[in-house]
Amino acid sequence: MMSGYTSIDNQKVSGSVPAAAPVVSGPDRITTVRFTESNLQTFPPSSETHGKLSAVFRPPSDADDTFSKPAAGVSSEPQPTGWMQSFTVSAYKPYFDVDTADVVERIRDSLFPFRGNFTEKTADNPDLYGPFWICTTLIFVAAAIGTFVTYVAHKLQKKEWDYDINLVTWSAGLFYGYVTFVPLGLYIILKYFSVPSGLIQLWCLYGYSLFIFIPASCLSIIPVEIFRWVIVGVAGFMSAAFVALNLRTHIKSAGERWFLIVAGIFLLQLALAVVLKLYFFTITVGTK
Repeated sequence: MMSGYTSIDNQKVSGSVPAAAPVVSGPDRITTVRFTESNLQTFPPSSETHGKLSAVFRPPSDADDTFSKPAAGVSSEPQPTGWMQSFTVSAYKPYFDVDTADVVERIRDSLFPFRGNFTEKTADNPDLYGPFWICTTLIFVAAAIGTFVTYVAHKLQKKEWDYDINLVTWSAGLFYGYVTFVPLGLYIILKYFSVPSGLIQLWCLYGYSLFIFIPASCLSIIPVEIFRWVIVGVAGFMSAAFVALNLRTHIKSAGERWFLIVAGIFLLQLALAVVLKLYFFTITVGTK
């Protein structure tokens, strides 16, 4: 050994692998190496644990557990059950899973109110997708057309005109509020008279009943007051007849008061048409 180095031959150092003992044999001095039996752990595990995870083999405490955590956006908390489920998005997801062909067909049925078979067709799969977009479209169409006819009336008389942003706000409050709370109130009334109807089906019926007001609003661009009243009156009558006739058969089992309930439904729908005409398409030109 060179000076400056310490020989560790034939020494047992803690943590080291036992040294190999050289054996010299034969005339050619062929050196063979024999390894003494090591105390290392046997790998793979014995057949007793084959196919199973032994309790001995565990990842270190600082191992990355990214794959054992829930994915982003996925909650590991238990989902609400019972009546609390009504306040979750997943409870209403099936009512927005509808084909375009179904929505178009239901819109077409709403334009022929005297058939009275809309509730039968939608009994198994009422949707909220069509009513939501019909109501949303009506809100912006009514506000836009109402603003436009007001602008035209002022320009024809060479008067100063100011845009009224409140038309959009009032339009949203009117139509969203009507299509939400009127069916809800009717649901409670029908349940009181022991002729309950599905709340989703009522929302579906009332939502599609508003479609007729979209073309009526577009036709109200024509600056003839009598024509506007006729258009809104026809649209209101068709919408009211659509709702009343589709609910008449079901409400008849409520007893003698069924006629009052149907008449109330019809008149309330007509009142919506009158409010639409008076607020959005009745033009008052200022003196500026």
